[in-house]
Amino acid sequence: MRCVSFERSGRRSYGIEEGGAVYEAEGSLRDECPDLRSLLRAGRLHALPDNVVSEGVEVAGIRYQPVVPNPDKILCVGVNYRPHVEEMGREIPAEPLVFVRFADSLVGHRARLERPRVSTQYDYEGELAVVIGRRARYVSAASAEDYIAGYSPFMDGSVRDWQRHTSQFTAGKNFPASGAFGPALVSRDEIDDVRALTLTTRVNGEVLQRGRITELIFDIPRLVEYCSAFTTLMPGDVIVTGTPGGVGAARQPPRWLKPGDEVEVDLGPVGCLSNTVADEPADER
Repeated sequence: MRCVSFERSGRRSYGIEEGGAVYEAEGSLRDECPDLRSLLRAGRLHALPDNVVSEGVEVAGIRYQPVVPNPDKILCVGVNYRPHVEEMGREIPAEPLVFVRFADSLVGHRARLERPRVSTQYDYEGELAVVIGRRARYVSAASAEDYIAGYSPFMDGSVRDWQRHTSQFTAGKNFPASGAFGPALVSRDEIDDVRALTLTTRVNGEVLQRGRITELIFDIPRLVEYCSAFTTLMPGDVIVTGTPGGVGAARQPPRWLKPGDEVEVDLGPVGCLSNTVADEPADER
């Protein structure tokens, strides 16, 4: 099941994407659960296929939103692939390095990414996002999979000079429209083994990152265990698992994103997230 959040004719909704079309959740279900987060919280994700309208809309006719537009928490994991640790000149962390992204820093599939006016050091980071499906606190790694609703591609756009202002990543990771999330939440039962996935990031068709999920320093069960120890994970919360080597900041010369660039984060059966870069509008306040 591929669940999408979208906007059409000025109205936001959600449904299932299948065969190049989107089938919206029926009105009665949307009355009860107006968005994908509330559907997850109600434990009704797997009721969605039986509660969609019969006539689909071509994906060209919708505007994708971030898969979960309004999560309580977006927890991102830094330096979680060994090649990325090495290229950034860091040491292998003893525990996961977790920072927070705000929901309004994200756009959906095919939406415009914005390079902020205060920096040209705008970098790409392709990642796998894990969406939580059940309330989770003090979850063991052995049982972590039971708490996962599904997976999605994620572009953790980074404004590197602002990221390096202090030892905390927050400033460089939260410029509006600097990251992307989508196109779909692919339910856990659709993926035989998430560890078998390969993550590829392309800029203008050129492969700049490639890594296997098996190469994570802290794997997905460990991340769920760790994060659920310091906070209560709620349905719709997102854990973004880290980026492979090959980021623009580590290249000589650095490879910064610029207006007109197309960024793709490809996770095979989980989907391919595609966005085009533009400068932040001059009238933005």
